[in-house]
Amino acid sequence: MKTTVRIGLEVACDEPPPRLREARAVGLLCNQASVDAQFTHAADRLHRLLGPRLAALFGPQHGLWSTEQDNMVETAHARHPRLGIPVHSLYSETRTPTPAMLAGLDLFVVDLQDVGTRVYTYVWTVVNCLRACAARGIPVLVLERPNPLGGEITEGAPLDLAFRSFVGGAAIPMRHGLTIGELAEFCNREFGIGAELESVPLQGHDRAMLWPETGRTWVPPSPNLPRFEGALVYPGQVLLEGTNLSEGRGTTTPFEQFGAPWLDPHALLDAAAERALEPAFRGVTLRPVHFEPTFQKHAGRACGGLFLHVTDAATFRSLRTTTTLLRLIRTLWPDEFAWLPPPYEYETVKLPIDILSGSTRLRAYVDGGASSDAPEPFLAD
Repeated sequence: MKTTVRIGLEVACDEPPPRLREARAVGLLCNQASVDAQFTHAADRLHRLLGPRLAALFGPQHGLWSTEQDNMVETAHARHPRLGIPVHSLYSETRTPTPAMLAGLDLFVVDLQDVGTRVYTYVWTVVNCLRACAARGIPVLVLERPNPLGGEITEGAPLDLAFRSFVGGAAIPMRHGLTIGELAEFCNREFGIGAELESVPLQGHDRAMLWPETGRTWVPPSPNLPRFEGALVYPGQVLLEGTNLSEGRGTTTPFEQFGAPWLDPHALLDAAAERALEPAFRGVTLRPVHFEPTFQKHAGRACGGLFLHVTDAATFRSLRTTTTLLRLIRTLWPDEFAWLPPPYEYETVKLPIDILSGSTRLRAYVDGGASSDAPEPFLAD
């Protein structure tokens, strides 16, 4: 299968860097999307290269095989059925590798597909691994993968560090424009972690590329992003996790569609058609839908809502689109719409919407109503 971009996994296995060649015991952080162009899993590629020197696997949220579909469902530790090595869950009673998990390792390899949005937890798992490895003097090797949203466009103001959480650990925008290796390097430097960190770079990659331009096949990096189109709307639509609106979990196209039992899609579409709101809906067409989630919010109940069809990725800005829709919904259905209370992703005090958006400003703006002339600093890019 011909591809435009070679990923770090392929480069490292074909041309092993010295750290990888010389390591005696390697740990690998990966999941089911950690595959090469022939869909061979990273654990199998590295086992071919290293043999018994591949000593342990580590899995992020949703587990090594992405079997845990919903949010905030922890994954058990296990043993790889073929390789016979331990699989340590980093979304369990711990989100940081323990000394026992790292015992004996002299290299920690990361091969995870990020989706270019600050709240995606994989990068914060990587940062936790950097801290744990730095404490034990274990070098970290990141195998680069493309940012599906490219590296030229950002959306949102940097996170207010007072709202740091497992869905945002650094002062970066919501759509951040960085690869997972660049994020690891930024956090290692910004927080003075001091990990011995190296990345295996992409080959044939350009920062302007969105995922379809990389020539790679989309393998879902987590269960609720089965399509690239979901990742494209995710920087804004993930905010719905902080509301009583269904973000489409329990359907086949989560984040691309949303709604609630009390929402009239045509009334919302009419409100969105106001000429003054046109900039918020550039590059996207909104289609009325009805759906019934099989799990999570409003499970088993018919919901009215909208489907977001991105028609021009260059001009579409998911964060502005979703924020505008939230303001309209808050105005049209003030008694039905609500912000969800904690807990959310291990935060038990702050509201989910605040740690998702990175401050209280977005919530205050939405609560101001559709006629509010409040500034939009959280949309700065």
